[in-house]
This record gives sequence, C-alpha cells and structure tokens, in this order.
Amino acid sequence: MTRPRVAVFDRSNTLQEELHRLIPGGAHTYARGSDQYPDSMAPVLARGRGSRVWDVDDNEYVEYGMGLRSVTLGHAFASVDDAVRAVITDGVNFSRPTDLELEAARDFLELVPGADMVKFAKNGSDVTTAAVRLARAVTGRTGVAVAEQPFFSVDDWFIGTTDMAAGIPAASTSQVRRFRYNDLSSLEEILVAGDTACVMLEAATGQAEPAPGFLEGVRELCTRHGVLLIFDEMITGFRWSAHGAQGVYGVTPDLSTWGKGMGNGYAIAALAGRREFMELGGLNTDRERVFLLSTTQGPERVGLAAFRAVAAEYRTADPVGAMESAGRALADGVNSAARAAGLADHVRVIGRPSCLVFVTGDADCVPSQAFRTLFLQELITRGVLGQSFVTSAAHTAEDITHTVDAATAALEPYGEAIDSRSVEGLLRGRPVAPAIRRHAAPRRLREDSNDTNQQMPR
Repeated sequence: MTRPRVAVFDRSNTLQEELHRLIPGGAHTYARGSDQYPDSMAPVLARGRGSRVWDVDDNEYVEYGMGLRSVTLGHAFASVDDAVRAVITDGVNFSRPTDLELEAARDFLELVPGADMVKFAKNGSDVTTAAVRLARAVTGRTGVAVAEQPFFSVDDWFIGTTDMAAGIPAASTSQVRRFRYNDLSSLEEILVAGDTACVMLEAATGQAEPAPGFLEGVRELCTRHGVLLIFDEMITGFRWSAHGAQGVYGVTPDLSTWGKGMGNGYAIAALAGRREFMELGGLNTDRERVFLLSTTQGPERVGLAAFRAVAAEYRTADPVGAMESAGRALADGVNSAARAAGLADHVRVIGRPSCLVFVTGDADCVPSQAFRTLFLQELITRGVLGQSFVTSAAHTAEDITHTVDAATAALEPYGEAIDSRSVEGLLRGRPVAPAIRRHAAPRRLREDSNDTNQQMPR
C-alpha cells in the first residue's frame, strides 16, 4: 500500500502566487485553477511523459484527466512530436493554404462518417459557435436547443446560461432552451414550439450512455421539424472511437464539432458537416454567405501535423482499447477497495472506461466538495494527480496498481471522516469549489483583501 510522501510544494506555491498576480484566476482554463485542488497543494507542472508528470518541486505523479481529456496517446508521444518537428523547420503560417491543409482534411473526412467538408480551427468554442451560426443561416431560425450537459462554448450564447454570466446581455441567451438528456419528450416540447435552428448535444458523456432509441429519436425529431442536429464530439472524438460517438452509436448528425484528442494535446479543432450546409461558408453557393470560420492560426502547420500523426496512430494501433482496458482495471480496483472498506456507497468510480470519474459522497451519500477534496488530498500525497480517473493509452498496469493502492490508502482517512460525519481535522484547507460559479468565494484568494472591491471610477 502506498504511504503518504513528504511532498513539498514550496516552489509550486510560490509560482502559483505569481500566477494569480499576473493571470486572472491563476490559470488560463478555469478547470485548471488552484481552486480545483486542495489549498497549497496545487502543483505547478514542469514536464510530462507517457502517463507521468513532474512538478516544479520535482514531485512525480501518475496523471489522470490528461490535459482536460485532450491527451489520449500519452504525453510527449514520439510520433506526434516527431511530426511536429518535421514541419516547423519549414515555417508554420503563411498567406495561402498549404498542402498540409488538404492532406489533413482528407485524413479527417476518412474518419468522420457522414461529413463531406471540414473547417479547422484552434479551440472548441469557435467551432461550436460556428455550428450554431451556420444552423441559424440554413434554417432562418434563431432558437438553439442544448442538452443539460456541462459545457459547449465560452461564447455569450452558451456561457450566459451558466452561473458565470456577468457581462453578458440577457438577449444573448434568450433563444437558448435546455432539454434533458435521454428524455425525448423534453426535446419535442421545444421543437413543436417552432423557431429552433439546431439541437446540440454530446451523444454520450463519461457518466451517461444514450438510452436505447434516444439518439435515433433525436435524429428523427430534427428531421421532422427541419432542425439541424449537431454532435459535440470534443470529448467523445478519439476517446469513444477514432470516428467519434457517431461511429459508435450509428447516428449521423448534420454537423459535428471536434477538438481535444484529435491533436493529442496540440491545439486543433474542427467543424465538419454535410456539403449542402458547409458550402454556405464557401464560394459554391448562390445564397447569402455565412461567415463560418476565419482564423489566423486555424490552419497553422503544427496542429495539422499533430492531427495527421494522431490519425495515423489510430489507423495502426488501438488507443481506445488501451484506454478502456486501463480504465476497467482502475474502476474494478478502486470500487473493490471501497467495498472492502465498507465505503462503496460513498466512493464510486463510474463512467465509460475511457472517461472515468470518481464520485465522493458524505456520510449521507450526498455528493460533497469537502469529501472530494479530502480524497484528492490523499491521492496527491501518494503521487496520483487528477480531478478524474480519465486514462490515456499510456497508462500501464504499474500505473493502475499504484493508483489503486493510493486510493485504498486514501479510504482510511475518508472512512474516519464518514464515521465522524466531518472532514474537520483531516482536511488541511478549504474544500474545492465548482470551476464555473458566480463568486470567487468560497475559494477567494485573500478573505481580508478589499483590492477587488475598490470604488469603480464614475
């Protein structure tokens, strides 16, 4: 069984303070923020290889989450990095398309069923928003139906529907309607009211598989009501299969959006869809043109080279099978340990094997940020880093054994907290907080500081 290390976070904590001074939130992604980790235990990372990462204090971890699910092959994967090195010596960004754009488009469209054209970009928000814009142009309608799933875009039309809506006019979200995943009646109720341009959803998530007939029913409803169906494949693409969730479940959307795993951590995203729709952003249409996507960095050669190398790996190997095998072993091991400790109702590993999460409940089995933080704290002290148990193809049997041992040891203080119905005396700081929330509290940096409450100029 793994023992707590004498882990030192001195340099990480110093750098984290400086990060907060220079970068709002101390990170460029809210999910990477220090408020997502136990107080004074948010490692600042220096390097990674395979499934392992090292922080600036030279602590080593088995990492999960893998770049917010963007790394499927493992950190510093040789063939991907080699492909990037091969192109950067000849320049990466020009004033005209390169041959690499055509080759990458061919590779992508060979993988994605039902798509005739693709437009590359650099982040998922750009392509999901472009999909909405295109659907509105195609249909002449403005309504957007989105599944009650966590995240689709940083743009106003979506983020204004979340708890972090400051600065976003209500008009930006007035046409967005939510429906319940796996509940066709809740979607049909929106569509029969009219004025819906598109339906956007993740075909599946790490925690929810489509019920029999659900996706087929969504497809039929969209066709019947003249609504475009958009699959968000940011997470499912290259993690469910190289063909995305649509390749697994056999339902073809009108448009689909991609990112994350398609570059194994390198920045690349894509909007794909049927020619009759995509051409509205091109030069082969008599209709009014759509400003679909036009980005300076979208076609730069680093991301395209990385994608082509990832696609080649998926053609010749089975990364999804490797991720799922590691995930099954991990879930079985941790869940068995929880049962043995009498904590099976309090700590559970659930989800698709390639996209696992852990659920942490309090003494009443209610999901708890405080108990989640205690579990994270005990894992970190034993060399396991991650807000989930999302694996990559690089996770080895040794990694899984190490993680199961760490989780088994973490269950001891967790059980003490369950028995006492409190984490007091066991948790070393404040609990973590949701990444998207209205106020900095309960993880405001300095409770006695009023530097953000100064009177604004009139």
